[in-house]
Amino acid sequence: MQIWPAIDLLNGKAVRLTQGQYEDVKVYFDNPKEILTYFESAGATRLHLVDLAGARDGSMSHFETIRELVEGSRLQIEVGGGIRTEERIQSYLEAGASRVILGTAAAEDFSFLQKMVDRYQEKIVVGVDAKEGRVALRGWKDVTTLSAAAFCKELEKLGVCAVIYTDIARDGGLSGTNLPLYQQLKQELTIPIIASGGITYLEEIEKLKEIGIAGAIVGKALYEGRLDLKKVLEVAAC
Repeated sequence: MQIWPAIDLLNGKAVRLTQGQYEDVKVYFDNPKEILTYFESAGATRLHLVDLAGARDGSMSHFETIRELVEGSRLQIEVGGGIRTEERIQSYLEAGASRVILGTAAAEDFSFLQKMVDRYQEKIVVGVDAKEGRVALRGWKDVTTLSAAAFCKELEKLGVCAVIYTDIARDGGLSGTNLPLYQQLKQELTIPIIASGGITYLEEIEKLKEIGIAGAIVGKALYEGRLDLKKVLEVAAC
């Protein structure tokens, strides 16, 4: 199972939010390079990198920071947050990102998503951020009436290579992830699913792997010392 340790950027720093609330932010590293270096030394091969400002307002205020992190790393890096045009997709891929995450743009314009998937194939993944089973957009500020499960099925039909499914209610809470949800999604979908939101315990990595989930994003639990990345990687590789 793939493990994607996460770096969320806000005001140039590595931070974590709780349930996507921008007013509930904790700064962990003034220089994001520090935590990236730790991830690399622990044996990570992948990185989940998100521009929180971009997710919220569509800006590219962290582009240079992201480019510096990508250029200086050997990791396979996926980048998300405010990527809503082909120009931005190209910018991040040209900067060295392995793939980009579409969220708001994917949910609001299926025609655009289909064109991007056809053109860039495995370089496009879709982030499905769900609040009470409904898709949330623009940094989780706007909750739609669109069923997250139904949206995933549409993504499957479009040929999207993978879905990053985040249960917002669990994100950043350090209370565990929603294992029954991922089990249900795995039963209903054939598209590879990357679990995100609240993963806190090593046993959850084991269970997600057992269920057949393709990958997991780990964030706050690493920053708070609740999970050891080396052990997480070992369990995922077993």
